[in-house]
Amino acid sequence: MRINERQLEQVDRQIKRILRSGNYYSRVYEQAGIRGVSSPEDFEKIPFTDKADLRNAYPLGIQAVPDEQVVRIHSSSGTTGKPVIIPYTARDVEDWATMFARCYEIAGITAQDRIQITPGYGLWTAGIGFQAGCEKLGAMAIPMGPGNTEKQLQMMMDLGSTVLCATSSYALLLAEEINKRGLKDRIRLKKGVIGSERWSDAKRNYIARELGIELYDIYGLTEIYGPGIGINCDRQHGMHIFDDYLYTEIIDPQTGEVLPDGEEGEIVITTLVKEGAPLIRFRTHDLSRIIPGDCPCGRAWPRLDTIRGRSDDMFKVHGVNMFPSQVEEILGQVDGVSSEYKIDIAHDDLINRDIIMVTAEAEGRVDFAQTAERIRQLFKSRMNVTPKVVIVSLNTLPRSEKKTQRVFDHRGD
Repeated sequence: MRINERQLEQVDRQIKRILRSGNYYSRVYEQAGIRGVSSPEDFEKIPFTDKADLRNAYPLGIQAVPDEQVVRIHSSSGTTGKPVIIPYTARDVEDWATMFARCYEIAGITAQDRIQITPGYGLWTAGIGFQAGCEKLGAMAIPMGPGNTEKQLQMMMDLGSTVLCATSSYALLLAEEINKRGLKDRIRLKKGVIGSERWSDAKRNYIARELGIELYDIYGLTEIYGPGIGINCDRQHGMHIFDDYLYTEIIDPQTGEVLPDGEEGEIVITTLVKEGAPLIRFRTHDLSRIIPGDCPCGRAWPRLDTIRGRSDDMFKVHGVNMFPSQVEEILGQVDGVSSEYKIDIAHDDLINRDIIMVTAEAEGRVDFAQTAERIRQLFKSRMNVTPKVVIVSLNTLPRSEKKTQRVFDHRGD
């Protein structure tokens, strides 16, 4: 899926506007001798950018418009290093709401729905994005924000919420609470729009079953508007990405080589019309692939496959590169094991060797010792690493209202 002529013209306009702005990227492009693009080959010569550049430009070095045109700022939810500050113009806010409303429509959500919004508000892009799209669609927004599960459930029942917007971690927590309290018959939810973190099939199936709803993956990141730049349709085979606003590439994370459709790599996104903070060839570090061919639903927007993880989520034990998605795949093959797990990595000075411990939840009907041994053997055969495995009862590991941290590396402590 190479960049087309219309998108090239949009990128050319973006580059010229960046050069006129005198912002951080104008200096990068001037030093690289980039004045514009007229062919796919020109485009692929543009250097990649990533979050490190945005931190170098802190706080507003990537702003490409005068202050009087900036109507809002947002910041990424990351906790390491300087925050990333993204300015938005009125058009950026409107474009984002338009894309988000499309996402709701693709999920079969209409103005008749009542949408309970649980992601956080404030500098984070989540809550306000879900709400702006809801209002653009004409549906009823119930802007709860995160936490206060008692109030969430009360409003869900009293207002008859039909759509839940949440992280997968909080959707799981709500599903478990509804199950525990026997409230399923009083809940009117039909659909769930879930974003912010990747989630396993086991977690997806549990949430869908316990809440009795259809689930939709929504995609986005603060640097590129926020959530709402893509969503899967009812065919459940990839997320449609809006190529009138964004151009998407997949690259080899190690070499930067652009990969053909169908091959898995790192998602790189170019904003085609964004004004406040245009980004060209931004490395998201999310791992996926572009699904070749047309979607059976008939929509022409290109599709990204389910996010497999992040290139910077990789951890190494005994010289083996591992990703949380691989751990989830193994746990999903073991009977009775839930979607919740924790990984602790440490160095044992006595034997001068790294050790890895996997803590997983399992149903009471299974033998914990046999389950632990099964997980150990799968790790050994699939990854050539043998962890210590601890099995605990369901609901033992902490639940989160936001993203759940899975991997704790104590080797630097």
